[in-house]
Amino acid sequence: MIEVRDLVYEYPTKRALEGVSLSVAAQTITALVGPNGAGKTTLLRCLAALESPYTGAVMIDGLDTREAPRQIHERLGYLPDFYGLYDELMVRRCLTYAARSHGIAPALAGPAVERAAKRVGLLDRLESKAGELSRGLRQRLAIAQSIVHEPKVLLLDEPAAGLDPQARRDLSALLVALREGGMTLVVSSHILAELEDYCSEMIIIDNGRVVGGKPIKVREVERARYLIELATARSDLGDFLKGAGIDVLEADEHHALIHFTANPGARAKLIRDLVTAGFEVASFGGSSKALEDAYFKEVHKEGGA
Repeated sequence: MIEVRDLVYEYPTKRALEGVSLSVAAQTITALVGPNGAGKTTLLRCLAALESPYTGAVMIDGLDTREAPRQIHERLGYLPDFYGLYDELMVRRCLTYAARSHGIAPALAGPAVERAAKRVGLLDRLESKAGELSRGLRQRLAIAQSIVHEPKVLLLDEPAAGLDPQARRDLSALLVALREGGMTLVVSSHILAELEDYCSEMIIIDNGRVVGGKPIKVREVERARYLIELATARSDLGDFLKGAGIDVLEADEHHALIHFTANPGARAKLIRDLVTAGFEVASFGGSSKALEDAYFKEVHKEGGA
């Protein structure tokens, strides 16, 4: 869905992107991470056909951003880190304006507004003023404006900034629902915890380059990461698991981090096998730091980027 080849972008006093190449598959959520000033926002603006690369090419759904920016805008939604809302307009009017701005005909704008509001949970707020909404609901409205034309690709720059924990959880569920509805999402952030719940791949940007040269898969649908904790130390924990054909990532006398099937029956059997073999299993649960672990493993490989 997204292809970037040898992208270079320069500001008057700085080269912001240096030979960036990457691919993003359709109907995925990809995390774009890295320190402040790494080039994440510049890359997103190039993907959104808002900036023209110095050299290289950016393809969105088979279209070159330099040759067909208007057609790309029809297929793409973009939420910048600093977005504006018309506080005095009702939610319905905000979405109607966004729909018409994206070229949706007057007769079709009403249904498009209703669909977008429903997708983000704002149907009951259509007659409320944008300025009266909470921070989390304003974020939902901004996303609704970005998807009112039903794009294939959605780019979001720091979407969870300033949200409370419940609003962040709601945002995670919304982004997963959009992916399941057929969209391809790229979400930029420098806070890994924001991305853990919904991203399956990660692109690390540092000093204008892709660390490691390609996206990193951090979660699979059929396999997940699990942490096993023992109440009593057993030096043979790792060997036992490997002997059972388990993919062991790390192991010591008290813990083991494994890749294993998401099938509940298979997990139950593994626990039974461990207990039968005399292992005192204190806990067996999903590991919630896949993104963070993958990030630091990759940047350390690059020499502490």
